[in-house]
Amino acid sequence: MFVDKVKIIVKGGDGGNGCASFRREKFIPLGGPSGGDGGNGGNVIIAARINEHSLVDLKYKRHHRAVNGANGRGKDQYGKTGKDINLYVPIGTVIKDIDEDIIVADLDEDGKRFIAACGGMGGKGNIHFKTSTNRAPRECEPGSEGEVKNLELELKTIADIGLVGYPNAGKSTLLSAVSAAKPKIAAYPFTTLHPIVGTIEFDDYSRMLIADIPGLIDGAHENIGLGHSFLRHIERTRILAFVIDMAGTDGRDPLDDYLSLKNELELYMKGLSSRPSLVVANKMDLPESIENYKKFKKKVYDTQIVAVSASRKENMDLLISGLRAKLSKIK
Repeated sequence: MFVDKVKIIVKGGDGGNGCASFRREKFIPLGGPSGGDGGNGGNVIIAARINEHSLVDLKYKRHHRAVNGANGRGKDQYGKTGKDINLYVPIGTVIKDIDEDIIVADLDEDGKRFIAACGGMGGKGNIHFKTSTNRAPRECEPGSEGEVKNLELELKTIADIGLVGYPNAGKSTLLSAVSAAKPKIAAYPFTTLHPIVGTIEFDDYSRMLIADIPGLIDGAHENIGLGHSFLRHIERTRILAFVIDMAGTDGRDPLDDYLSLKNELELYMKGLSSRPSLVVANKMDLPESIENYKKFKKKVYDTQIVAVSASRKENMDLLISGLRAKLSKIK
């Protein structure tokens, strides 16, 4: 199950109480105060990890609390610090403080961490209150409470290349042809309901991440269909690959599809449609694609076009080299 948006409540551990005690040992009169400090409460830490792909673990457990600090004890014994808890999320997770209505963290790198809720401070024991005029203080401090935060976590997929297209344009087939990813493929709309990221590896050990984003429909910027669930995952891709069905399935016009896709992206986020891109002219193995491709190429002359057949894996090397060359110019 894929989940890309959750709300959780996190609480840091409470600090332990300080102790008020006195040293009482044989042959040591007036031993003085010996109450130790309470331990600090643990923190709630949210960390990005490369092998996490969904927020599903947080969907079914919304409350997360770190361990409290232990109370101080006599004989100058300090309380143990409470243990932190770590919540792991996919790279690209944005954290919003719901109460403050602000973005507090953007975990856009592997290993990046954010302290979501700080633990409380341990209270001081009476050893800290001894003075020249008060040699037997009975004062001590209680520990402070840990922070409580209401957070919203939203995943925005990070990939080098995002495949953009209408349902049934062949994005999933294309992803499976160029990488080891195994998306579900079928001849009906919205086969892909969540982003699937594949990896293209090269002999020099470099790699490209390519994301199959759910199919876009008209009005997506107004949250129609998969709407914003689709569009937020395209925000961070470095290159857009517009996958166009050149066969014009269901009476569609390839040029209209391309222009509509760009329009939806621009309406959602200004400047998104002008991001570095190329057009993948798919389904070129079908006879009706030839004429459509000629017309399309005459109109879209200012954008790189690569003609392929994803189902037959034709021209995949040409497409990969074109994507790699374009990516190298912007990294």
